[in-house]
Amino acid sequence: MTKTYSHKQPYPLGAHVWDGGVRFSFVSRSEACGILLYDRQTGSLSEKIPFAREDRIGNVYCRTVEGIDTKECTYLFYEDDRLVPDSRGRAFPKKLPFGRERSAEDMKAGFLTEEFDWGEDHTPRIPYHQALCYCLHVRGFTKHASSGVEHRGTFAGIKEKIPYLKEIGITTLELQPAYEFTEIPLKEECLHNPPCAVSLDGAGEGDGARKKMNYWGYKESYYYAPKAAYAASADAAGEFRELVKALHANGMELVMQFYFPDGARQNEILDILCFWVLAYHVDGFHLLGENLPADMLARDDVLADTKLWYYGFDTDKLYKRGEQPPCPHLAEYNDAWYYDMRRFLKGDGNMLGTALYHMRHIPQKAGRIHYLTNYYGFTLADMVSYDYKHNEANGEENRDGSDYNCSWNCGDEGTTRKNNVRKLRLRQMKNAMCLLLLSQSTPLIFMGDEFGNSQKGNNNPYCQDNGVTWLDWKGIERNAELHAFWKMLIRFRRDNPILRPERELRLMDYIACGYPDLSYHGQYAWRPETEGNYRHIGIMLCARYAGFHDDCDNAFLYLAINMHWEQRSLALPKLPKGMKWELAFSTEAERRAEEKDAFLRQVPPRSIAVYTAK
Repeated sequence: MTKTYSHKQPYPLGAHVWDGGVRFSFVSRSEACGILLYDRQTGSLSEKIPFAREDRIGNVYCRTVEGIDTKECTYLFYEDDRLVPDSRGRAFPKKLPFGRERSAEDMKAGFLTEEFDWGEDHTPRIPYHQALCYCLHVRGFTKHASSGVEHRGTFAGIKEKIPYLKEIGITTLELQPAYEFTEIPLKEECLHNPPCAVSLDGAGEGDGARKKMNYWGYKESYYYAPKAAYAASADAAGEFRELVKALHANGMELVMQFYFPDGARQNEILDILCFWVLAYHVDGFHLLGENLPADMLARDDVLADTKLWYYGFDTDKLYKRGEQPPCPHLAEYNDAWYYDMRRFLKGDGNMLGTALYHMRHIPQKAGRIHYLTNYYGFTLADMVSYDYKHNEANGEENRDGSDYNCSWNCGDEGTTRKNNVRKLRLRQMKNAMCLLLLSQSTPLIFMGDEFGNSQKGNNNPYCQDNGVTWLDWKGIERNAELHAFWKMLIRFRRDNPILRPERELRLMDYIACGYPDLSYHGQYAWRPETEGNYRHIGIMLCARYAGFHDDCDNAFLYLAINMHWEQRSLALPKLPKGMKWELAFSTEAERRAEEKDAFLRQVPPRSIAVYTAK
């Protein structure tokens, strides 16, 4: 039998083991509310414990219950005649398949066990200039049969793919929402919110209509528990911890996305993030939502070496004048690079100066995550294959999703057999990879873009739990040339530290070696042309500013970029005595005749060539 007594300590909210019992704190404006205890094995109700008037502090009811076996017990709250799942529950033992409709009774909460052997686990704390990020959806990453993993669509499936992720150079995983959320609205929610019963095929409301799928999970959620449907086992918490531990053992990090809607309790956001750091050893968070307390989170001592990504941080207020954090943990993560570099890639005018700024810019006291693709918008392959979104399958008559994609189909919409279009698309994807990896802040790629995965022109597949969003791993064979190019670029970036400096390059010769760290060139060396009608530029990087010696290979790099639809000439600067320029690689596959002028290169249309000084 249980014993209960009033406990006037409302925070933290939810249910917590406390001095031999469990302290329950529940927010309600009703006087008819309380706790329901269930047998974990049978699911039967064991006890109903109403809150009393003396349990109430403001709108919070607090009561401690002794005699509970937390391993054999689950619970719900109730309010009047309504069952209320604990939004702060640490575990939800009843595991239902992803996409299965649930009721409030299916969301009985359990208690998180601390019985996990972390061993010698430690966080890698990878500096931003050494990081390469990879955004993925836990289910979509390995759910397709072609993934070849044993536990498809789960945390364990990601763990099986760690060797692949290391092979393609990834250091930091970013997970779309991996905490517990209801991908199909609870039955009780639909009774009070009829629009949730709109069908995917537009059939309207009614008993026969399918509920709207929330495949992504950007909604108010159960922020303290890993998503049970993303676990292959019955222990989602243990499986998630195994994933984090395995990533750390391989020198890799895990960053979680957290979406908080308007009205979220700002102080509790801090509690949530600290909980995941302490209980699950998570390495960082990408914060999504408007008006979040980003500066407050940035100042917290527990999160002081945890990566925090947001649209922007006011570092002038966060740090004293002249103070430079030795290893910044904050990073701005916004769409400025995304849109501007897409426009430059497809050849829009007046974009060259903006592109050059984006390629060199690193905030003074923070990192910056830059990307051409993400979970929203076109994938890399679709970005060069579609001018218009094709979201008809979402059931909203193609009205959903952004109309502003900054994409170009290279001459034919969608799938094509035209060989010239296919070649141009491949070259444009290689160009995109070059812009991504030859820029000097922290690059991020969305899953599958390294081998040209397509979503068939759907730029908003938030409700698609099928082949549209499941990564088709056969693309590695179909697009072997693109995949090999990506891996080559990764090696090149790793082998040339000047491409990933800790601080923004200055365009100055501040070590008096005769060359600036970064310089721009046009048809004539040292004379860049950046007016609105120019879409080509030469960029020289001096590797001596990355600690290289004068006699080393790759002492200079030269990026010849031409996003014009016609061939253009670019001059290569004269090198120190005994050195010469050699072509390292080019996105233009066709071999061309050797240039007669040693310092002038004809750069083919819509191509990038990289030279090294030997």
